[in-house]
Amino acid sequence: MRLLILLGGLLAAPAFAQVVGQPVDYEVDGQSFRGYVAYDTRWTTPRPGVLVVHEWWGHNAYARQRANMLAGEGFVAMALDMYGEGRNTGHPEQAKAFMQAVTQQQGAVARRFEAARALLASRPGVRNDDIAAIGYCFGGGVVLNLARQGVDLDGVVSFHGSLGTENPAQAGDRVTPMLVLNGEADPFVPPAQVKAFREEMRAAGADLTYVGYPGIQHSFTNPGADAVGAEYGLPLAYDRAADEDSWSRALAFLRQRFDD
Repeated sequence: MRLLILLGGLLAAPAFAQVVGQPVDYEVDGQSFRGYVAYDTRWTTPRPGVLVVHEWWGHNAYARQRANMLAGEGFVAMALDMYGEGRNTGHPEQAKAFMQAVTQQQGAVARRFEAARALLASRPGVRNDDIAAIGYCFGGGVVLNLARQGVDLDGVVSFHGSLGTENPAQAGDRVTPMLVLNGEADPFVPPAQVKAFREEMRAAGADLTYVGYPGIQHSFTNPGADAVGAEYGLPLAYDRAADEDSWSRALAFLRQRFDD
């Protein structure tokens, strides 16, 4: 998406990092997918892996930049592709169509995620028993639904992701540990949905850390959100303080999970 190609500030990897990024092609159900793997060449020992699940816009520069940032923090990161062939768009109607095309296929989300997880875990330089996932918006909902299914990950982090589901976790289910970071003024995640989600996770006995940012809207981590919101009349707004705080919390969560 043209508005999300950023060259500095929070989205740049640390100056001391030696981050290398490269596209990776793979197949799922006979369809071609294009992801992106980033790692720091300073490390000579295997590192934990982190999958990045993109917003509903698709696999774009923003998802790759987040992978770069994770690489700069000592992880091997893969920005996966949920739509196929690296598809992405700058228009919300096309984004909605892309998202529905995958979510309406029975089991497609899980199969596409698992293919990317397996690819990342198989790479040299990755500790294949230390894999986690983060997701933004659509991607946040993806990782939370996979966590409900007890996906084989150390943990998941959702940034301004949907909390609703048609298949809630039940008492006794294995639920992947999760960190959820949402704006309290996000109209896409209303208070009733937050309440239901927290009650669901409490009843399931899930390992959940939930952070709500007062007055913060949807897409608060994305510096391109204001321009997109203005162009299409969407309730999106970047917030630097919430972005930085949520990123710090995510890094601390990932490090703690990998140390377990």
